[in-house]
Amino acid sequence: MGSNMAEAHPVAFQWVTEAKVRGTHIIHIDPRFTRTSAHSNQHVRIRVGSDIAFLGGVVNYILSHDLHFKEYVQAYTNATFLVNENFQDTEDLDGLFSGYDPETGSYDSSSWAYETVEEGADGRQGSTLISATPAQAKGGHEAPPGQPGTIATDPTMTHPRCVLQILKRHYSRYTPEMVERVCGITQRQFLDVCRAWTENSGREKTTALIYSVGWTQHTVGAQYIRAGSIVQMLLGNLGRPGSGILALRGHASIQGSTDIPTLYNLLPGYMPMPNVTHHTLEKFVEDVRHVYRKGYWWNADAYMVSLLKEYWGDAATPENNFCYDYLPRIDGDHGTYQTTMDMIAGKVYGYFLMGQNPAVGSANGQLQRLGLANLEWLVVRDLAMIESATVWRDSPEIERGEIVTEKCPTEVFFFPAASHVEKCGTFTQTQRMVQWRDVAVEPIDDRRSDLWFFYHLGRILREKLQHSEDERDRPLLDMAWDYEMEEGDEPSAADVLRHINGIDLKTGRTLSTYEDLKNDGSTKCGCWIYTGVYADETNLARRRNSRFQHPISEGQWAFVWPLNRRILYNRASADPEGRPWSERKALMWWDEEKREWVGGDKPDFQRHKPPDFRPAPDAHGPEALSGDDAFIMMGDGKAALYTPTGLVDGPLPTHYEPEESPVRNPLYGQQSNPTRTIYKKTFNPYNPSPPQPHEEVFPYVFTASRYTEHHTAGAMSRTLPYLSELQPGLTVEVSPELAAERGLHHMGWAHVITSRTAVEAKVVVTDRLAPLKLDGRTVHQMWMPIHWGNLGITVGDVTNDLIGVVLDSNVLIQESKVITCDIQPGRRPRGPELLAYVAEYRRRAGVTLDTGTHELTVDYPEADMSSGAPDGQQPGQGGTSSPGYGPEASS
Repeated sequence: MGSNMAEAHPVAFQWVTEAKVRGTHIIHIDPRFTRTSAHSNQHVRIRVGSDIAFLGGVVNYILSHDLHFKEYVQAYTNATFLVNENFQDTEDLDGLFSGYDPETGSYDSSSWAYETVEEGADGRQGSTLISATPAQAKGGHEAPPGQPGTIATDPTMTHPRCVLQILKRHYSRYTPEMVERVCGITQRQFLDVCRAWTENSGREKTTALIYSVGWTQHTVGAQYIRAGSIVQMLLGNLGRPGSGILALRGHASIQGSTDIPTLYNLLPGYMPMPNVTHHTLEKFVEDVRHVYRKGYWWNADAYMVSLLKEYWGDAATPENNFCYDYLPRIDGDHGTYQTTMDMIAGKVYGYFLMGQNPAVGSANGQLQRLGLANLEWLVVRDLAMIESATVWRDSPEIERGEIVTEKCPTEVFFFPAASHVEKCGTFTQTQRMVQWRDVAVEPIDDRRSDLWFFYHLGRILREKLQHSEDERDRPLLDMAWDYEMEEGDEPSAADVLRHINGIDLKTGRTLSTYEDLKNDGSTKCGCWIYTGVYADETNLARRRNSRFQHPISEGQWAFVWPLNRRILYNRASADPEGRPWSERKALMWWDEEKREWVGGDKPDFQRHKPPDFRPAPDAHGPEALSGDDAFIMMGDGKAALYTPTGLVDGPLPTHYEPEESPVRNPLYGQQSNPTRTIYKKTFNPYNPSPPQPHEEVFPYVFTASRYTEHHTAGAMSRTLPYLSELQPGLTVEVSPELAAERGLHHMGWAHVITSRTAVEAKVVVTDRLAPLKLDGRTVHQMWMPIHWGNLGITVGDVTNDLIGVVLDSNVLIQESKVITCDIQPGRRPRGPELLAYVAEYRRRAGVTLDTGTHELTVDYPEADMSSGAPDGQQPGQGGTSSPGYGPEASS
């Protein structure tokens, strides 16, 4: 689900095709019949944006037929935990959870907490800020002081407030009939998937669930992944061979760039960036640790102090809290889209841009280009000249008069970059495998590696500031910037990896395990989860001993974090007594003679902790984990079917319609995610959706993804003749039925329109797409690739210009897979005529600044629903209408 693996990850798809040859049943659930579908046993054509309804239906099928793996669920998940009596579910509040504040559009999660059994406990669930959300950045986390008490449990899992029963009630309305209504598939198709998934799970069999970037690009993207995880937990498909949630990442080392992050709200190893409430290192560490005291996040002090020592070396001492105060504090949304809007507002003066091309590759391309054209300076590093570097001279806004070259203030500095074959270093792929690559060809002319650029930028800045006495310059001047150099002036990538691994400052040698990291300043480490990649002064990422030379279980190819464990949480592959669930699926087991965990992987557990171990009442951290607490990174040791904190939009995944949808939510009165991040800007209008009027102006839905032959925004592929010849231009795929309805002809021109703009493409009429029936109504879906822009051998309109910016409130990823639109035959208008053309669509649709910006579409006890409900609209069906969008917003 959420992936066209054969197209977007063709090398990894080799293993799927090999598995199919051996008899594995492959199911592809996707709106469009693709290469992945062609290689699968079954294709289920689902409506875009309805995956949680589908997965919720699977959960309902499992629980209503008593098909969950009971022993696994009871032992390794929080199914037995009791939730406190103040919690109210979406079943009670028509699509909302308890604690919703209509004034802020956010939740107070205190009512979602577990029930505790000790007298005097405050009942609040503590926070593990592993993925610091915007709410947490403002201090909106729960971290009660002191001992919180013991979680109340019901081992029989029959108590009405235990997690399993709450889960059962929450998904009780996600019936096959409802899945048919919401997803547009037949009940027979849905039940076929349910039977295949459950019959291939349990003691003897396992099922893997694969998703990719497409699943994250929704206003409920984080909850999509939670929903898939819940299914896998119920069926015992985590921590076992052939199971799991496989999050596909690409060759651009997306996994590596989240491990050692490019994200503003994370530090390396998924530690949160401190927020404005974290005045001291001690306060920060306490908030990262889980209130229920268990697990490896308890050692956050060792991870953090070692990171600070790596950053600031000798300057980081116990007396100055290891330079903790040098770190910035986040105070809200500092994501890429907010930054771009701040550019337009004149709040950002300069920008470094590398590894992406937002003028083409990000949602609302006009927004991106207007932002880039309002800077004082812009540094671009790329393999070729990209659209983001030339907005001042040839962007679409030039033709429309929205950007005037002579008045554009942005000074662009373009630096040619070395490609991945022209530099050494590592990729970290979807299996968490860190693989070293050597230089294949030397870069020519002025091309340089990213490492060269940043190292020398830091060196030059430090030299220029060396005599500064300004306190604000101390973090830069005190930084440990002492990497070894290769021949010439290229920093050693191997030495950087060595520092990432971690070093014992007493011996000067690399560490072998993150358990050796200290909180006293005697170790330094750039990313704690990578400790071991350079163990014993050996670059294990360079290992190339294949499965034909050594058993896969020996892990002799490269290095997988953490500690070369190939399957996370593999303690769950054995039962609570330490015996394999089945001989067929044996992976790890307890060897009583050796008194250790043995098997076909490195144990993701304390090697010598027996299954019957029970910790002392005052134990904490890893020592507080029982012998059957398989999920060692969780503060309670259990996989979370229900999550009391950590997600800002609810403890359970819930189906909400996308921001732009052609239909009313059949499940609840609440139409869309009530916590979604909305930007009410003149350059970011939203199409109307039910219960607002005029959704018929944009009656169709389009989704976007990519070709095998082209790569993301196209800078690496549109410049190559053979790839441009393979896929020479932008297309829009439509079904024969939609083509007939709109008078479209195969390989003729058409243009797609939203309230943002219109783009043109060649029509491909294909039955890879088909109309869906939703409550008796026909809904048409179309598809476009994302790779084109105005530079390169092959050029075309920018698909992402059609997309508005509305975000998942947990991770601030845009909803770009579900957009309502219209399509008309022929080429689009050009220049100022295009502005007038789109403005007329806005007028007909009644688009205003308020369109799509109301969080609530359901009655709520504390909400004032009196503002702007249209005449004749019933309570519980909120929304607004307006006669027009206004001339100022068209410019």
